[in-house]
Amino acid sequence: MAKVNENLLSLGGRYLFSEIAARTGKFTAAHPEVRLIRMGIGDVTRPLVPSVIRAMHAAVEDCASAETFRGYGPEHGYDFLREAIVRTDYAGTGIDIDEVFVSDGAKSDTGNFGDLLSRDNLIGIPDPVYPVYADTGSIAGRPLRYIPCNEGNGFCGDIPSERLDAVWLCYPNNPTGAVISREKLARWVRYALENECLILYDSAYEAFIRDADIPHSIYEIPGAKECAVEFRSFSKTAGFTGVRCGYTVVPKDLKIRSANGRKISLNPLWERRQSCKFNGASYISQRGAEAVYSPQGRLEIREVIDAYLETASLIRRTFLEAGLTPCGGNNSPYIWARCPHGMSSWEFFDFLLARAGVVITPGAGFGAEGEGWFRTTAFASREATLEAMNRMKDIIK
Repeated sequence: MAKVNENLLSLGGRYLFSEIAARTGKFTAAHPEVRLIRMGIGDVTRPLVPSVIRAMHAAVEDCASAETFRGYGPEHGYDFLREAIVRTDYAGTGIDIDEVFVSDGAKSDTGNFGDLLSRDNLIGIPDPVYPVYADTGSIAGRPLRYIPCNEGNGFCGDIPSERLDAVWLCYPNNPTGAVISREKLARWVRYALENECLILYDSAYEAFIRDADIPHSIYEIPGAKECAVEFRSFSKTAGFTGVRCGYTVVPKDLKIRSANGRKISLNPLWERRQSCKFNGASYISQRGAEAVYSPQGRLEIREVIDAYLETASLIRRTFLEAGLTPCGGNNSPYIWARCPHGMSSWEFFDFLLARAGVVITPGAGFGAEGEGWFRTTAFASREATLEAMNRMKDIIK
């Protein structure tokens, strides 16, 4: 008889957002008259911008003609998109086209990159954390070392004194909305170089950064190409949560050690892994992503993100007026705040659902340090957000 991966059994319970959906569904069934406002899961609500729609329509037409039809594409992505990424997102960093690997989203890549790492690597995990980092590490049976991220350290975590084999960093952060200074990120790079530690840098929300002194990419830091992989996504940047497209940068200078101590480049290993397990993002989605980098596309995307940031600012102001001390909401679509009245995270989730018909994300779902906190997102419409804030402001004081 086949045997189960026992590590999966140790995860326990549902995935965080599945649990939220289950509780919300139960409430809706019991109270069909309540119009819920969902501010928990970070899904976008604004439509794809016109430049992207035109490009995707043209790509569909390509598929209708024998002369322009596309079948299997390259596993690492079409050059037209990779060239646009290098030219725009990584100008001045020295990143080359063959260091960019297009995928169906950052969630897949962050979950799959562990295939390249030995199971006995000690992995640093920020707490609170995007669940995929911790869950995929646990599924693989790797030892995890949690790095507390709290008010005392600006939700950025302290550089560890012990040696880690790899560490996850995410800025702007999901779930806390915190950003990292250039100086702090440079300290992480120095730590990684000195300890031969691999940095797994999730930069999915970099498009929301508006402060000029906050780095958009870890490769702005000297030496990062020798120690860091960077993950990015078009999901929040361009509304591709349903379209699915993202990419990962694996520099050729980045090496880790084999069991016999030999240094191995991760770039060809990631290409080999993707060629084996992934058939590439669709031609249509990649043409849409390419349009994000056109002059008109960039203007349109900027307007959408500005609108989300305006909504985030509205949430942040409401929380401040209610006496909370939120993190995020200025360079991030997430706002993180302490639960009022001394409630636990799930108590506040149920309380807010019952009293206001508003769905948030309980901080405890992101780790032990998230207990007593909650996350909201700025992706609802301005009208829905205004109503949610009106419903919430009196009961959270």
